[in-house]
Amino acid sequence: MNAKVDFKKQIGAYSARRGRFDIVEVPSLRYLMIDGHGDPNTSPEFASAVEALFPIAYTLKFTSKNTLGRDYTVMPLEGLWSADDHAAFTSSRDKSQWDWTMMIMQPDWIDHEHFADAVARVTAKNPGRRFDEVRFGSFSEGLCVQTLHVGAFDDEAPVLAEMHDSFIPLNRLSLTGKHHEIYFSDPRRGDPAKRRTLLRQPVRRLRR
Repeated sequence: MNAKVDFKKQIGAYSARRGRFDIVEVPSLRYLMIDGHGDPNTSPEFASAVEALFPIAYTLKFTSKNTLGRDYTVMPLEGLWSADDHAAFTSSRDKSQWDWTMMIMQPDWIDHEHFADAVARVTAKNPGRRFDEVRFGSFSEGLCVQTLHVGAFDDEAPVLAEMHDSFIPLNRLSLTGKHHEIYFSDPRRGDPAKRRTLLRQPVRRLRR
C-alpha cells in the first residue's frame, strides 16, 4: 500500500496566509456536493446536508484504502456561498438569504462507480438521510484571490470587505464566481475564536 496522501499539503490552493491576500490558480477538482438555502446556524436543512456528505466521504476513503490500496486523509468541509444581494456577506450578514453548496474534495482516482456503490452502502445503513441528494462531479474555479481567516465566522465581514472592495479592484480584477470557504477547523465544535477558514473569491483580470 502507498503512503497516506494528504491533499491539503499537495495542492497549493489549499494553503493560505493570515493577513495576506494571494492570487492563485485553482485546478479543476472533483467533489461530493449537496445544495441548500438558508441560515447555516439554524437551518435543519444545512445540518442534514453535512450529515449526508461525511458518511459517503469516509466510505469512499475506506474503499480506496481496502480495495485500491490507496489511502488518503478525508478532506475538510467546504462551502460555496451566494446571495442575490452581495451585501448579505459583507455588511448585513443576512444569512437567511444565503444559497449554499457544501462539498468535500475527492481524489482523481475515485470514479462514479465508486460513488454509486458508496451511496448504496450508506443508504442501506442509514435510510432516510439525504444521501440521494449528494452528487459527484468536477468543479473549476481558475483564477482566485484567497486568504486565511482565524476567528469566528461572523468576524469575516471586514476581511471580505477588504478583499472585495480594495484588493481585488486595486489589482485590476473583478469578481466572477461564488464566495468559497474551506473549513480547516470543524465548524461544529471547538473555540470559535480559533477557527481557521480559507476564504476564496474567483476573479477575472480586467483588460488594460
